[in-house]
Amino acid sequence: MNSPMDPIVRRYAGNPILTKADIPYPVETVHNAGMVKHDGHTIMLFRSHLRTGRSIIGIAESEDGYKFNVRPEPFITPSNDGQFAEYEEFGVEDPRICKIGDDYLIAYSAYSRHGVRIALARTQDFQAIERVSLITQADYRNVVIFPEKIGGRYARLDRPHSKISPWAIWISYSPDLIHWGDSEVVIKPVPYHWDEMKIGPGATPIRTDQGWLNIYHGVFETMDGAVYRLGVALHDLENPAKVIGIADEWILQPEDPWEVTGYVHNVVFSCGAIPEPDGSLKLYWGGADTVMCVGTAQIDDLVNLCLTKPRSSQ
Repeated sequence: MNSPMDPIVRRYAGNPILTKADIPYPVETVHNAGMVKHDGHTIMLFRSHLRTGRSIIGIAESEDGYKFNVRPEPFITPSNDGQFAEYEEFGVEDPRICKIGDDYLIAYSAYSRHGVRIALARTQDFQAIERVSLITQADYRNVVIFPEKIGGRYARLDRPHSKISPWAIWISYSPDLIHWGDSEVVIKPVPYHWDEMKIGPGATPIRTDQGWLNIYHGVFETMDGAVYRLGVALHDLENPAKVIGIADEWILQPEDPWEVTGYVHNVVFSCGAIPEPDGSLKLYWGGADTVMCVGTAQIDDLVNLCLTKPRSSQ
């Protein structure tokens, strides 16, 4: 348990853990990585900008979750075939990884002249990859799939765009990973709060005894531009549309130089976190859309923040 004066997320002293200098092919950034454990190794699927301004997804592996080796070729690049080619024309971004059964499901943003949609792919070994379907219309971002079926169906958190009720977190369900519905809004931004401008799900939800832990990002508009921070919410295990508590305080904000200044200033943005057997959590985030960073937290501390310091409204 951390003391009131300790940060709830402890930054790794060796940050940033991955930069463009570590990539064996030309890129300008390394950020917003999906994370998962596979065969005892930590897998990182990271987004990189090319000098065209468009994005691809690379892959790196680690024995300890801190020091990563990058493969010599990107893992996902825009498709050249059929429907995926049309909707990935402008790039692929921000993957999230979810393991269900023998499959690792990868939800990523597909950009094109038609807007942004979410594409779903799967792999069993992080060697071969199969594109499954485009699972949203435009404009959607930030889809995270729960790592087990709930009530016999797949479930996901997502973030559609809307000018009426801007950038809230919704939940949807599917019998087959292709057709999604029964959607409802579950968390909305709070006026004059650290996440008042927009929110979106970040890491794949983590099962705890008290509920599903949802690490999300929130954005606050300042006179110097937007600030991206991370927060936590707790959802009911059997009915994740029911939110048990949303922490009133953020858990991480831009502070280090590579988070404050970069491709996009003042950003910490997570697409992945890995729970460890000892009750700790490795939380990964992109700093200023430029580099990858990691920190650790106690899962119980994050859960307790939702339960003991919840925000009063949403």
